Amino acid sequence: MNAAVVQTFDAPPRYMSFDEPVAEAGEMPVKVLAAGLHPIVKALANGTHYGSTGVLPFIPGVDGVGRLEDGTRVFFGVTRPPYGSFAERALAASWLCLPLPDGLDDAVCAGIANPAMSSWAALTARAKFVAGESVLILGATGVAGQLAVQIAKRRGARRVAAVGRNPRALEKLTALGADAAISLELEHDALVAAFRKELMEFGVDVVLDYVWGSPAETLLRAITQKGLQKSSPRVRYIQIGNMAGGTISLAAATLRSSGLELLGSGFGSASLDDIRQALVEFFAEAARAPFVFAVKRAPLSDVEALWNDNEKEARLVFVP
Repeated sequence: MNAAVVQTFDAPPRYMSFDEPVAEAGEMPVKVLAAGLHPIVKALANGTHYGSTGVLPFIPGVDGVGRLEDGTRVFFGVTRPPYGSFAERALAASWLCLPLPDGLDDAVCAGIANPAMSSWAALTARAKFVAGESVLILGATGVAGQLAVQIAKRRGARRVAAVGRNPRALEKLTALGADAAISLELEHDALVAAFRKELMEFGVDVVLDYVWGSPAETLLRAITQKGLQKSSPRVRYIQIGNMAGGTISLAAATLRSSGLELLGSGFGSASLDDIRQALVEFFAEAARAPFVFAVKRAPLSDVEALWNDNEKEARLVFVP
């Protein structure tokens, strides 16, 4: 079959021939219709993700939309290396093979599921969010962050504060439901002040962090309380992505002086049942009322040329 194949961790995958997969127990063969180029796909392909096995060669892609042998159209997650979803055929894990509601576009489903799951599972499974709470989204101008704003509002957030760098995207987020927009382009002290104003005047129950690095350090500094008579409201800080850096410096006083709770959300911290449930609920909601989400379709044969495409406004989706 034709597939994108990772042959080395320091170069994009190449479109070439690869042996077809043979299903084993717990797997279902699927004809791939569309597969999204998510950040996790790139991280696994360059060997930097914690889920990387380090074994070459392999087909990238963690999920997609396809058809089972009986014709059922499904969203699926892939099973085992070396087979991924960037191919004409793949192996669907039986636990994550979900029939799709009619009316949902193949490429949109393939592009939206991973970023949607990131915030849906973070809110429901990790933060135990309840309607009426407030959410701050760090990295809201990215594809996943823009979707997270919509999801938080759909799930009943009292207030959503969107934080990011792109001024045009920040302006767009107010139309998508954000109640406040904070620019990461602010000078450091001004950014700390903006965060503290949001925390003190409006309250933040949950933080969804897609960037980590320096922006996270600044927000955590703002959360730090001064003095011994201050109340310490609970803040569930959910770490999802690390586009701004993989590590931070965290003062011990930040944890002792505040109601901060640091949690992660991703494969390993959210259970497989949590992930599946998040996707079932999300697709049902998307079928009821579509989310604003842009995809950029491309043939899989162009994977090598487009792999490092710096698309900021849409999720790149390959079609075999």
